[in-house]
Amino acid sequence: MYIPRDIQTQIFQALQFFPVLVISGARQAGKTTALREILPDYHYVSLDLPSLAEQAERDPISFLSTHPSPLIIDEIQYAPGLLRHLKRVVDSNRHEAGQYVLIGSQHFPLMQGVSESLAGRIALLELENLNFSEISHATGDEPVVLEEIIARGQFPELWRNRSLPPSLFYSSYLSTYLERDVRQILNVTSLRDFERFIRVLATRSGSMLNKSDVAKDVGVSPKAIGDWISVLQASGQIVLLEPWYVNFGKRIAKSPKLYFCDSGLLCYLLGIDAHTLHGSPFLGMIWETFLFAELRKTHAYRNATIKLWYYRDQYANEVDFIIEHKGTLSFVEAKWSEMPEAKHAKTMDMVFEQLRRSNTPWQGGNRYVLARPQNPYPLSGGSLVIRVEDIPSLKEMEQG
Repeated sequence: MYIPRDIQTQIFQALQFFPVLVISGARQAGKTTALREILPDYHYVSLDLPSLAEQAERDPISFLSTHPSPLIIDEIQYAPGLLRHLKRVVDSNRHEAGQYVLIGSQHFPLMQGVSESLAGRIALLELENLNFSEISHATGDEPVVLEEIIARGQFPELWRNRSLPPSLFYSSYLSTYLERDVRQILNVTSLRDFERFIRVLATRSGSMLNKSDVAKDVGVSPKAIGDWISVLQASGQIVLLEPWYVNFGKRIAKSPKLYFCDSGLLCYLLGIDAHTLHGSPFLGMIWETFLFAELRKTHAYRNATIKLWYYRDQYANEVDFIIEHKGTLSFVEAKWSEMPEAKHAKTMDMVFEQLRRSNTPWQGGNRYVLARPQNPYPLSGGSLVIRVEDIPSLKEMEQG
């Protein structure tokens, strides 16, 4: 069963204007499945096979003659030398769009090679795991509760086959990830240390990143922690959310907040399932992690003019998310509650008022409390309580 992806429209649009399209994202996010489904006329080759990767790297002319365009090349990070030759091939027919689609599971190394070799000739898209809407469509009439989506996670395979135990999937995923991506990107001497590092990091999702504290808990140097965090970023396992950079009158935080990309992997690392989620001391940060992923993945926030930040000042006044769009800042708070009250938006309202009274050029937008109400409703202070289902319509709310 193929689960349709919201990114399809962007893929078709990019292939109309660029000779090369690059799709990056974590392993098992559904990149290959989606592209082979929606581009049936394209030839397909995977460099996961060492012999093909070696041919592509050492003899790109022969490789591309054997595999003509239009062509999907999977696991492109295994043959970075092929990118340089693709530039010459593309330049020979510069105005033919949609010649090649490149798929990669390691974002940073892939993007570095692409930027050096194919600048100006490519469209770049990132595919994350399923969003709430895609999962809802995939389950159809089958009942599915929010707690199950959060704890089970958003990897397509877990929703294509709902009988697959999440613990079995994630234990296999973690071991495969450690062996393939970690060993290739970085020479980690002890995979056991790296796995312990991932589990320590899981307890800090949604928190400000302090490399020294993590290093103490893991038993390695802060430099090693910095390198390992880069590996998790490169392979699409975590995202760093930067703090808002302009004062509203007080000193503000400088460190980024760390989030796991998939709430299911996070729950697995924390030993939590759908039945134990409610009683977990990590419930709030798991909810925040899940909502941040939804904000990133939803089509309304694939606009390059929209950026996400967080806010925290010297007095620990914090707003979970700031949405920046064309000079306007809207604020978002994540609350695991079915009926949030005005007091739950108190800090957000205070910071919003500081923005309104400041001399900064940014204008105040809307304020949202992302929670679990049956229906959206306004709070007395001016904030609007919304559900995860309402995230796709935030763009319309902003404009309306």
